[in-house]
Amino acid sequence: MSLLADLLGTVFDRRYAGASGHDGRPVTDLARALIRARDEVTGMELARRILDRFAAMDDGAKLAFFGFVTDEMDIDPGAVRTALDAYVASHGTPEYTALMAAAEPPRQDFARRLNRVPGATARLVAMRADLLRLARDHPGLGRLDADLRHLFRSWFNRGFLVLRPINWESPANVLQKIIAYEAVHEINGWDDLRRRLEPPDRRCFAFFHPVMPDDPLIFVEVALTRGVPGAIGDLLAQGRDALAPEQADTAVFYSISNCQPGLAGISFGNSLIKQVVADLALELPDLRTFVTLSPAPGLAAWMGERQIGADDPDTLKRFAARYLTEISGSRPRDPVARFHLGNGAEIHDIHTGADTSATGQAQSHGVMVNYLYDPANIARNLERFADGQVVAARKIQTLARQAEVKDST
Repeated sequence: MSLLADLLGTVFDRRYAGASGHDGRPVTDLARALIRARDEVTGMELARRILDRFAAMDDGAKLAFFGFVTDEMDIDPGAVRTALDAYVASHGTPEYTALMAAAEPPRQDFARRLNRVPGATARLVAMRADLLRLARDHPGLGRLDADLRHLFRSWFNRGFLVLRPINWESPANVLQKIIAYEAVHEINGWDDLRRRLEPPDRRCFAFFHPVMPDDPLIFVEVALTRGVPGAIGDLLAQGRDALAPEQADTAVFYSISNCQPGLAGISFGNSLIKQVVADLALELPDLRTFVTLSPAPGLAAWMGERQIGADDPDTLKRFAARYLTEISGSRPRDPVARFHLGNGAEIHDIHTGADTSATGQAQSHGVMVNYLYDPANIARNLERFADGQVVAARKIQTLARQAEVKDST
C-alpha cells in the first residue's frame, strides 16, 4: 500500500473504530455507494464496512451477496455493441478507450475499490475461496469468479512475488502455516517439521506476496540426495544420516503445496520450480539432476473402473505407465502429471511400493513417480506438451505399450 493509503487507514482506525458493525444499511446499499464514491476517504470507509459485514455472514447471506454482485454489476451488452461499432468504424483511441470501459464489468471496479483497504487482499482471497465453494452448486456465479481470477492474475503475477527460504529459524507463525498447509505428506507436529527443515540436506522455499508477508502462497520441500530416490519413506525416515550438501548430485522436489484455496487457478508452481532449480544450481554446482517424487492420485480409481488388479508389481507398473501417459480430452488424465508436464518436465520413472501411507495406498496403490526437470529440455518439452504429447522416457513409453497389449488380450 502507498504511504497515503496507510495514513488514511490510520485515520479510519481512529475515526471509525467499531463503527462498521453499526451501519444499518443493507450491504447491497453499501456496495452501490462504494461504486459511486468519488473520494478515497468515503470509499475506504465503505469498503471496510462491506468486508466486515461479509466476514460475519453465513453461507446463505454470502450466496445472496455473490448473486447481487454477479447480476447487478454485470456488463451492459447494448453499451458494448455501441462502443464496438464505434471502434470498428474509426479505430480511434477515444473509441478504443470507450470500448474497454464498456467491456469491463463493474464487478472488477468493485473488487479494486474493496482492495484499497489495508489488509483487504487477503480478505478478498478468502472471499474467493467462499465463492468457489458455493459456486459448485450455483454455476451462475462463474462470471464473478472469472472477474476475480482475472484481477488476481494481475495482483499475484510473478513480478510481485518474493521467494523466501523456510528453515527451522523462520518465524513460528510461518512454520505453523507450513504444517497446516502441507497437502501431500502430512507433517505430524513440530518434530516432524524439524526433520524436514533443519538437516543440511533439506530445503524448503515459498512464494510470498508483499501484502501477505506472513502467509505463504505455495511452498516446495526439497531433499538433496545422491541418486534418484524411489520411495518417500527413505526421505522422511526418522534417524537417517544427513548428507553433506556438497556431496549431493540430485535435488528431489517431494512435496509442493498450494496454500490459498482462494487462489485456485492462479499458477505459481511453474515459476517456483524454475526459480528453485536456478537457486540450487547456483548454490550447489555439483547438482546434476532435478526430479520430483510425486503421487499419482487418480491411479487406484482408474484401475478400479477397469477392474485391473494391483497385486502384481510388474502389472501395476505397466498400468501406471499407461495411466500417466493417457490423454483425456487434450491433456493428461492425472492432475499431478498435468501440472509437471505442463511445466516442462518429463515422466522419468515409476516406483511401486513407494508410498506405504494409508492415503498413498488408497489413491495410487503405493505408486510414486519421478518427473525430471532437465533445464536443457524444458522449452522443447513445453512445445511438445502444447502439441498434445505426453513427454516420457523411453522405458515409460514401453511399459505403457505393454499395458495396452495386456489389456487387449
